[in-house]
Amino acid sequence: MPIVFSVWMVLLNNFVIEKAAFTGKEIGILQSLREIPGFLAFTAIYVLLFLKEQTFALIALALTCIGVAITGYFPSVIGLYLTTMLMSTGFHYFETMSQSLTLQWIDKERTPHFLGKMLSVKSVASLLAYSTIWLLMEKLTWSYQATYLLFGTLGLICTSFIAIKFKQFKTPHEQTKKLVLRKRYWLFYALTFFSGARRQIFVVFAGFLMVEKFNYSVADISALFLINYVFNWLFAAKIGKLIGVLGERIVLHIEYIGLILLFIGYALVENAHIAAGLYVVDHLFFALAIAVKSYFQKIALPEDIAASAGVSFSINHIAAVVIPVLLGMVWIVHPSWVFYIGAGVACCSLILAGFVPSKESWSRA
Repeated sequence: MPIVFSVWMVLLNNFVIEKAAFTGKEIGILQSLREIPGFLAFTAIYVLLFLKEQTFALIALALTCIGVAITGYFPSVIGLYLTTMLMSTGFHYFETMSQSLTLQWIDKERTPHFLGKMLSVKSVASLLAYSTIWLLMEKLTWSYQATYLLFGTLGLICTSFIAIKFKQFKTPHEQTKKLVLRKRYWLFYALTFFSGARRQIFVVFAGFLMVEKFNYSVADISALFLINYVFNWLFAAKIGKLIGVLGERIVLHIEYIGLILLFIGYALVENAHIAAGLYVVDHLFFALAIAVKSYFQKIALPEDIAASAGVSFSINHIAAVVIPVLLGMVWIVHPSWVFYIGAGVACCSLILAGFVPSKESWSRA
């Protein structure tokens, strides 16, 4: 998944601008459409009435690969909207199942470190993808079409191999096969909502800033992503371990204070190199979001995890469906306002983080 999705992400801004003449309006609409399947992730619980989680994850992964493989063949506004929806449906269902299975299989004490290690592994896979993109497009002058097709096809082959090679793993608790919304999870829902808003501002507009304002090429963006994933590879596992040492409350405070400063920096930056530095640090901060997942694992009933994974993805994407379109309009008027709004979102998250129990509170519980 990291390889295939990374290819889609790193090529997106250049592809839509160069081949489909996108403006902030169209990229905002595309990103909102991309998040609709995430908003509908709660429907995964109904699919699980018929499929096991592991089987569902593999089918979703195959859909993602197909969506990426055919993207280069549809260099138009409508074509890109449709292929994005296909890719996104697979991606969000896969991520929902992946989160659910991880929280079921891994012990609470090991979860932050394990999730950090998984981010490191994903970063290595993404490094491979970005390095290959740079080689293919910068040195061998491959087309977007050929690059998308290559990685999508390779992903589909790997998915088929996994489906054949690995047996079904047992889950320790029978999962609830209905929607779960509990009052005891209110803080997790709120943190998840604002996390979705923050993520969209970074994913949609930070990358677009690099291309539109600072004229970054595909090679430049690929190099930037390479740096991002080198940092994640080196530090994500350590960040996971840090969460175990400091506790979720302190780590979330660090994340949100840092995000406020980063978004203000985006709004004011005029230098391409400083902007690149902000982008790298911003990306590294995503690893700190592990703390929200480990916090939920500590408060959740074991049988609620699968159902809650779908619900949390839907909550995460409420803001994600609306924000790209609305802020795409704001971007046309004044791009820096988008990032000041992002700083406001981070302030809301900071206030909520104050309600997360400290590590000492968990120890006494």
